[in-house]
Amino acid sequence: MSPRPFVRLNMAMTADGKIATSTRSVHTFGSPRDARHLYELRASSDAILCGARTVEETNATLGNGGESFRRLRLRNGRAEHPVRVIVSGSGSFSTEARIWSHRFSPIHVWTGPTVTAARRQALQACADVVWTSPTDPIDLAAGLAQLAQDHGIRDVIVEGGGQLNDALLRAHLIDELHLTLCPRIFGGRTAPTISDGTGIEHITEAPGFTLKSLRRHGDELFLVYSRGTPLPT
Repeated sequence: MSPRPFVRLNMAMTADGKIATSTRSVHTFGSPRDARHLYELRASSDAILCGARTVEETNATLGNGGESFRRLRLRNGRAEHPVRVIVSGSGSFSTEARIWSHRFSPIHVWTGPTVTAARRQALQACADVVWTSPTDPIDLAAGLAQLAQDHGIRDVIVEGGGQLNDALLRAHLIDELHLTLCPRIFGGRTAPTISDGTGIEHITEAPGFTLKSLRRHGDELFLVYSRGTPLPT
């Protein structure tokens, strides 16, 4: 088995690169075709990786999308439902989040080494697995490796938010990038983008990608990129 799963990042964004408004209002702004694309990608993945804040703000349950996608997962050689992995470096992920009331598949939580014993115990009472990173910030490569080695995870789909995306991109852990470009402009200096967080200081460190495909459905563009080489100076 590979030392880590194959990692896809899937995001819908406005034409100015935003994934929510400046007030962090998170509503679906993509088309029904974009929603279907999301569930098709989930159907080819063993696990979904998502940031805690995104799960809380969207009331996400991270399911398989219903019966037709359940059957597609089985045809793709996957379990009926994806394993759900929530990244919460501070361990502050709410034990009242909606996802806990939907127990159709295992829920993993990744935390940092400085999380208090009380917070870790609270998460352990809810989650199927609580994995503690050896370093702070979370060692995402180590987390992915333990998914592969301890849980047999071959493919992971990442669904945000911007800070988790940024950390994965800076660590060059994204193998394939799926972007839906939607015909909207949100604007706003504080509106979240597909890659927030620390960012890249030097252009030579920026992850590079190669365009694999581009499809148009209505007014949306569906772009797929594969991991390439860092940008030249």
